[in-house]
Amino acid sequence: MAKDVYHQIVRDALETDGWRITHDPLTIKFTKRKVFIDLGAERLIAAERGEEKIAIEIKSFIGLSLLTDFYKALGQYQLYVLGLKKRFPNRKLFLAMPEESYLALLADDILAEFLNELSLQIIIFDPNTSLIIKWIK
Repeated sequence: MAKDVYHQIVRDALETDGWRITHDPLTIKFTKRKVFIDLGAERLIAAERGEEKIAIEIKSFIGLSLLTDFYKALGQYQLYVLGLKKRFPNRKLFLAMPEESYLALLADDILAEFLNELSLQIIIFDPNTSLIIKWIK
């Protein structure tokens, strides 16, 4: 299984942000198939709330077509949301993407509207600094 080119950068950014990586990758086994979400992580929120658990699918958006990369990412995201709901219902899925790719998606009016309509949970990161820029929930 090949890792995304930004895999280690996102992992480092999450750890810098206070997350403990629990799975690399997070495997979800269906009846006949397995899928692999890039990372699983958790962190202590507060004593009374316990731990927040997330899963992160990392996308570089460096293919020949931003739109094609976006389609592929959305398909995986939807499948993984279903898989998490069945196997790890306490984990929230986030799509991690570089800031430049996110801004390129927002620059296209229809894609920006589509992103808004979908209510995706997104982590925007800076690949040069290995830092998380923004969480979109």
